[in-house]
Amino acid sequence: MRPIPLLLLLSYTAVSVVCGVESEEDYTWHLRKVPQVLNKRTVTLSSPEFKAEAKSALNGTCGIECQSRLPLASVADLENFLSYETVYENGTRTYTEVYFRDFDVQAEHEVMKDSHSRGKRQVYGMDSRFSISDKQFVTNYPFSTTVKVSTGCTGILISPKHVLTAAHCVHDGTDYIKGAKKLRVGILKLRSKRGGRKRKGSKRNKRAAEVKPSFQWTRVKRTQLPKGWFRGVTDDVAVDYDYAVLELKRPHKKKFMELGISPTVKKLPGSRIHFSGFDDDRPGQLVYRFCSVSDESNDLMYQYCDAQPGSSGSGIYIRLKEPEKKKWKRKIIGIFSGHQWVDVNGMQQDYNVAVRITPLKYAQICFWIHGNYADCQYG
Repeated sequence: MRPIPLLLLLSYTAVSVVCGVESEEDYTWHLRKVPQVLNKRTVTLSSPEFKAEAKSALNGTCGIECQSRLPLASVADLENFLSYETVYENGTRTYTEVYFRDFDVQAEHEVMKDSHSRGKRQVYGMDSRFSISDKQFVTNYPFSTTVKVSTGCTGILISPKHVLTAAHCVHDGTDYIKGAKKLRVGILKLRSKRGGRKRKGSKRNKRAAEVKPSFQWTRVKRTQLPKGWFRGVTDDVAVDYDYAVLELKRPHKKKFMELGISPTVKKLPGSRIHFSGFDDDRPGQLVYRFCSVSDESNDLMYQYCDAQPGSSGSGIYIRLKEPEKKKWKRKIIGIFSGHQWVDVNGMQQDYNVAVRITPLKYAQICFWIHGNYADCQYG
């Protein structure tokens, strides 16, 4: 696709929201009280083996059509699925059981399973991705919130010390992948590089410094992911829990993006989502895209965004107005799980799948960030 000036692109996405059928007042972040996901007990487990191989695509996923035939999970089931493992940088591991308080089952299952048009797509026809080549844009918000995970995935900054990514970027459902033992996160920063050598008798002793974006790598101190992702626990709905939070060993100084509870597609401006990632077919480039959502369930979204391996774990965000303010604010409403082979009426079809942040998932991720519930009452 021919390069398009980024300012023009971003202006187009903003104008298309305001000039749509709905007014901008319809697109507001509506804060609501979220349930509490409380720790019941924590036990120590044996250290992981870290022998699993990373996978670029997931097969045999029970997607929206498949899950529509399943009974809704009970509160006991959900408490089991949101219990979680924590792995520390020294290889130790714990398991924490959780229980809920102030939990509204109806709010968790608010998405009606309407019939939408569906289509498979990874990159077909005209590629709708945009490489962010401008070094000033790539290191400024919101693109600066996108980070690279050393296992080959993408993540997004959600606090000064935390990164949200996909669970399959660190765990294959049975064991932690090999690269997760010494996990690192790369944050793009501008660095000055001087080229050439000083030549004897030369009037030019040095070249002008060339500023280029490059990764500053930070070790991961702690990794947390829900039990629902583990094979043999959920099976048919494992993809619903394809998310993990990485705690960095030292804080960064970049502006991070806040979490939000995913609204239904009808409440998305233009039914459109945005995310950036480090696609494998464009090495060294940050790739941005926006597209419409084609279908959704309580926990998943299918979307038409072009993507390649490497972009898994990207934070999916939208831009809505803050209540009683004129400012628009971006928040993360999902995690890009990636290109997956999904079971549709007994046959495998490929879709680009994202995990929605529901009230329960918001409460859990928020607690992993803050370690208390005072900061996680509303989302």
